[in-house]
Amino acid sequence: MKEGAVDFLTKPIDEDSLFHAIGAAVERDCADRRSRRKLDDALADYRSLTLREREVLAHVAAGRLNKQIAGDLGISEKTIKLHRGRMMAKMKARSVPELVRLADRLQLELPQGR
Repeated sequence: MKEGAVDFLTKPIDEDSLFHAIGAAVERDCADRRSRRKLDDALADYRSLTLREREVLAHVAAGRLNKQIAGDLGISEKTIKLHRGRMMAKMKARSVPELVRLADRLQLELPQGR
């Protein structure tokens, strides 16, 4: 019913209610802007990846092991480790769970397990 409104205020408007609603709206706007900025930053990081790093990211986020990724992509496990390290650095992900959250936020299409 609110469709994005923070609150409904009835007349006569209580000053405290008005300032509370304004404060809540400003806080929500700040949180929305931070969220959009993080998403924009993650998208820029993703766009900086090479095609191969994007492929490795998708496989890692899908839970595949280096050996499995290497087999799927037809390259050596050592090369996968190299691409994976560069991809993690470019995406500024400190862990695989963080990378999975980024991939989810970016709505990346992940390969199906084999």
